Amino acid sequence: MKVVFAPSAKLDLRGIAWAIRRDSPERAERFVEEIVERCYTLAEMPRRYALIPRYEEHGIRRCPYGSYLIFYRVTEQAVQIVHVLHGARDYERLLFPGGEGDAP
Repeated sequence: MKVVFAPSAKLDLRGIAWAIRRDSPERAERFVEEIVERCYTLAEMPRRYALIPRYEEHGIRRCPYGSYLIFYRVTEQAVQIVHVLHGARDYERLLFPGGEGDAP
């Protein structure tokens, strides 16, 4: 199964790199590479992480990586990385801006 990154996930990864780069340029590059590597491991067992509680109908799962959460969907063809967000962020508001009835 292939892994594809939504434009929103690509922007998230750039933002993470930018934030870390201020303190450690070398670590920024490596950390984003580590997150991307973790995303690719989802192709092996894409359903190993649970659907987000209360939003199951949207089919979005979350995979932790350090203080970050990788949000993704599984389709017949691919694992779609939707967002990569820090765990302290209000991810429900970002992923489901209209509440339980809307999806990204």
